[in-house]
This record gives sequence, structure tokens and C-alpha cells, in this order.
Amino acid sequence: MNQTRVGSLIEAVINTVIGFVINFTANMFIFPLFGFNINLGQNLVMGLIYTAISVARSYTIRRWFNAYLHRLALKIEKELTK
Repeated sequence: MNQTRVGSLIEAVINTVIGFVINFTANMFIFPLFGFNINLGQNLVMGLIYTAISVARSYTIRRWFNAYLHRLALKIEKELTK
């Protein structure tokens, strides 16, 4: 079964939003340990930039993987029907 483009996008966005919340919270604790002092606004902007990158990455990988599996399934089906 193929995943639709919209389904891929929804999956990528949900996965990334969960990651954003975890990362945003972690940054507030981890950055000061390394001498980086950021405020909430800076953390938010950095998080949004990385979130956009992550959604694009997740969507692209999901679409590639889905296309690869579809081609593989068709190839197997073709071999079985010989």
C-alpha cells in the first residue's frame, strides 16, 4: 500500500513537532552547560529553522522510501507471475 503525499507530509510534520518540543526544552538546559546563553526567542527561531529543515528531510526520505518499496513490490509481483 502506498502512502499518499499528504500522508507523508502529515507524518513528517507530526514527527518533527514532537522533536521540536523535545529539542526546545532540552536546549534551555543543555546550551548553558556549554556556555551558550540563549533566550526563549532565540531558542524559538533556531528551533523553527531546524524544524523546517527536518520536515523537508523527513518528507523527502518518506517519499523516496515509499517509491522504492512500491517499485520493489511491483518487481516481486512481476517475478511471481512469470
